This record gives sequence, C-alpha cells and structure tokens, in this order.
Amino acid sequence: MAVTDRVRTVPQEARQEAHEEVQQEALPGKAKKGAAGLGVLLALIATVVWSGSFVATRGMADSIPPVQAVFWRWVIATVAVAPFAARQAWQQRALIRKHFGYIALATLFGVTLYNTLVHQAGLTTSASNMGMIMAASPVIMALYARLGGEKLGARRTFGLALAALGVLLLVGKGSIRFDFAAGDLWMFGAALSFATYSALLKRKPAELGGLAFLLTTFVLGALMLAPVYAVSVGVQGGFQVTPSTAGMLLYVGVFSSAVAFFAWNKAVAMIGAARAGVVYYLQPVCVAGLGLLLLGETTGPTQLLCMALILGGVGLGARR
Repeated sequence: MAVTDRVRTVPQEARQEAHEEVQQEALPGKAKKGAAGLGVLLALIATVVWSGSFVATRGMADSIPPVQAVFWRWVIATVAVAPFAARQAWQQRALIRKHFGYIALATLFGVTLYNTLVHQAGLTTSASNMGMIMAASPVIMALYARLGGEKLGARRTFGLALAALGVLLLVGKGSIRFDFAAGDLWMFGAALSFATYSALLKRKPAELGGLAFLLTTFVLGALMLAPVYAVSVGVQGGFQVTPSTAGMLLYVGVFSSAVAFFAWNKAVAMIGAARAGVVYYLQPVCVAGLGLLLLGETTGPTQLLCMALILGGVGLGARR
C-alpha cells in the first residue's frame, strides 16, 4: 500500500471541501448522481487495492525478507509512476532542491519506515490484525492535532477513545492486557510512523506538484533502503524469484502504489475528500475478507467486536 498517495489525498481543510462542494452543485441532478456513484466506486477500488497490500505483505512474509520486499516495492513503484511524473519532477527540480530536507523527512516516515515496519509485522501477525490496527491510526493523528492546539471536542474524543479500546482488545485477544504479539507491536510502530508522516504532509509546500513529490519520495525511499538492503542480502541471502513472489511484488509496487493512487485522486476530484475518506474506513472489513479468501485467516467474535469498536470509534472521531 503506498502511504504517500493515500495520505496526500485525504486533507481536512474546509476550504478545499467547500470548493469541491461548489463544483458538485454546478452539475445537473442526473450528472451529479452519476459522478457521485463513479467517485464512490473509484474510492472503493482504491481501498480494496490497499487492503490487498496487507494480504500480499502477509503472503510474502515467509519467502521475502521484509527489507528486500520493501526495497523492490519502491523500485517497481518508481518505474510505474515515472512515465507520468518524470516531466513534472524535472520541471520542478529547483523546488525539490529547495525543499529537499522536508521531502527527505517525509520520505523517512511515510515511505521507508512505515512500509518496512508493516512488512516486519507481517512475519508474526495476521493481515486482519494489521488492517484493524492501521484503521485506528487516526487516534494518533488526533493526538498530534491536539498537541498542535486543535480542540477535539467531546464527541471526537469519545470516538477516538472507543477506537483505541478496540485496538487494545484486539491485540490483547479479548482483554486489556499488555501482552502483545511482536507483529502487533511492529504495527503500532507503523501506525505511529504513518501518523507522523500525516502531520508532516500538512506542511507540504503548495507550489510543489503532487506527482513530482510522489516520484521524489519513491526514488529517495528506495535510496534510503539500499544500504540496509545490501546488508540484508549479505546476511540473509537473496530470495528466489518465482511467479508467486514476482506477482506479489508487482501488486504492491504497481497496483498499491500507482493504480490506487490514480483511482483515489479521481474519486476525490469527483466526490470530495471528506466523502471519499469515509470509504477508506471499510479497509479492515476488506482486509478480513481478503485474508479469509486468500490466506485462510478466520475472523472470530472477538475480532468482529473489535472491528465494530474501531470502525464506530473512528467514524465518530472523524465527524466535525
């Protein structure tokens, strides 16, 4: 799942949402309904693709070392996105140099650390757990917002606390205890990295194009991982390229990082960021379903309860 595309396209600024609403109002009734339906469908496609990346990560855990999987993911993603983004990146090379420190920090948290932690988590936890823990990442984002001076309000605070309770029950296997599986702890780290990236993304220079920013973070992320990749190959050895491993790498590199990016951005343009963002919260349900179909992972009553708490809590927390 490419974090860069997902977060960049779910802003909360009221000005942007108002602009989108004005555009929607300008459409005739039938055209508006058609555009809204297509927009929801595109948002759903992107969400399902990102959900599949958790399943693919879990599926390749036993065959590809985490760092090597993440390195090749971003190499493939760079090749997939370059034909669409290289021209803009070249035109904005002066801006990229000017804001290189910011881009490097955003890349570290959003591309390098986040995805490495997700792949590491896939070694010892289920795809459904990974999806549910990540679905509660708005709790951490809200804490960042509060530290920044934003008032959350009673309803949002209650909702985020409910989502946090769901996560604690999930990783505690039905009880609130601090006996977490290693993979769950790695996913907590991934959620923290993702939230930090989200906070940084709000400071993205407006003059820097989205495609240029995306391609630069992909390239820089792969370069950051290159030394660790070399160490991993030297210590663990490489992995065997089979139709299965190649297929999973192509999925997370091309579909999660390119196809979902374009589908999601088109959806946001058609129905607005806020409404498209609601669809994203279906991710844990999609991950659980795909995990059952493709990996044979079962979802028990405890996981269903936790899913309800997380989705309900995040839903309340997302309302303003």
